[in-house]
Amino acid sequence: MNAESDERSVVAEEAAPESATGGTAKAERELGSRAPGFIKASKPLHVSWQVGVFVVGLGVVVAGVLMLVLPGPGWLVIFGGMAIWATEFVWAQLVLRWTKRKVTEAAQRALDPKVRRRNIILTTVGLVIMAVLVGIYVWKFGLALPWKVGE
Repeated sequence: MNAESDERSVVAEEAAPESATGGTAKAERELGSRAPGFIKASKPLHVSWQVGVFVVGLGVVVAGVLMLVLPGPGWLVIFGGMAIWATEFVWAQLVLRWTKRKVTEAAQRALDPKVRRRNIILTTVGLVIMAVLVGIYVWKFGLALPWKVGE
């Protein structure tokens, strides 16, 4: 718990000058446990709370990993598990902040007019190539399917 507290104070000191100058448009939440005060007051209760949060988050993350190969919203569930962990653990909060920053940067890059134009051109070229390949297949083999449906 001391290492977690030390990390919180270091991160808070590093973030303080940036927020004082208005470097961030939206204030980020303070790092650390979001457990209720009466749970934080008792060390055994707080440790059991952390174990419970970890187990629930682990279950959700494992379900998300399984959904990567099975039907389901795998990545969404994995990030949900990370959000559960972020209610209690600083490392998960930092991972979620980094992920949020990277997703925002990717969205801004994708909305750049030059990138959009390039993506539209590449999509059009890909569709034309697919259409030509389908046309060649129909010309060579006709509309007969390659497998026998009647059997």
